[in-house]
Amino acid sequence: MGEFFSRILSWVDSTHIQKQVANVDYVGLFTNPWFMVPFVLAVGYLLYKQSFKDLIVIAAFVAVWYVSGTEYMQTLVVDGELEMGKILPVLFGGAGLLAFLIYIFFGRSD
Repeated sequence: MGEFFSRILSWVDSTHIQKQVANVDYVGLFTNPWFMVPFVLAVGYLLYKQSFKDLIVIAAFVAVWYVSGTEYMQTLVVDGELEMGKILPVLFGGAGLLAFLIYIFFGRSD
């Protein structure tokens, strides 16, 4: 089983996804009509269908993507060591977001 996960991790490392996500041009992306038109149409459709759970999930993904590119996240690892004082707010924020999403999907009734 460990060999399976090591092959998956080596494949993810070979794709350089982390570098690609880190190098995204936010201004260029959100001013590009080839991205914005389908994105706005999808959000408008979800508003029309009143699918607020899906809108909350999209907002959570956009928020996590935005936060992952901030200067704070870039300084979590200094000289190959994890800064424990800086990682705790990230862990609690992620746990809070996950708890909120679980509540939205399983805790509430429509």
